[in-house]
Amino acid sequence: MSTTTPRRQRKGIVIMVTVLLAALAFGTTTRTWLNVTLPAANVVTPDVAVSGSDAATAVTAFAVVGVAAALAAGIAGRIARWIIAVIIVVSGVGVAVATSAIIADPLQGAAGAIGKAIGVSSAEGTQVELTPMPYAALVIGILIALAGIWLALAGRHWTTSRRYAPTAEPDGGAAPDADAAGTGTSPEVRHPKDAAAGPPVDEIDSWDRLTRGEDPTDPK
Repeated sequence: MSTTTPRRQRKGIVIMVTVLLAALAFGTTTRTWLNVTLPAANVVTPDVAVSGSDAATAVTAFAVVGVAAALAAGIAGRIARWIIAVIIVVSGVGVAVATSAIIADPLQGAAGAIGKAIGVSSAEGTQVELTPMPYAALVIGILIALAGIWLALAGRHWTTSRRYAPTAEPDGGAAPDADAAGTGTSPEVRHPKDAAAGPPVDEIDSWDRLTRGEDPTDPK
């Protein structure tokens, strides 16, 4: 009697949620994380918007790893799924840690953008304001780590696809093929006329006979 896998443990749902979370983490890096206000005396444009990919490049990398790992879990075996689950957990923790560093020290995350604007990584009077995106990325990173644990637990109930498993060879008692059945003879038995004709002659043998002045259709 087969049992139905609970909805929360189904492969498609687990993988889809994990991919979605990792994609959301990547999406936050395309938005503005930091709004920098530079001293007006130093630059023409004092306001600088810093995206997440510039403020925390590690978040982008961990998010991409999370997406790839989640997709790979769909075709992985039991042992490989455990390894992938660990990778997803590490990706989520990496996103959360890298984001926490920006929240704790936003000026450090904006140092690159400030350097491009005024030539130095910091200036007296520089103000850096956090947008909601780093906080969203922090929450998503924690959820990705939890999704990795979820995948490890739910993956115990998944079955490996056998679509590409080799088919069994027919046993020795199988019926002869259609040609043999139609003629009533064994497929290994050659017709007497064919046996008298000798081995089959290919094009190279025929050409060699012609060059020697022989008839290639002669069965001798």
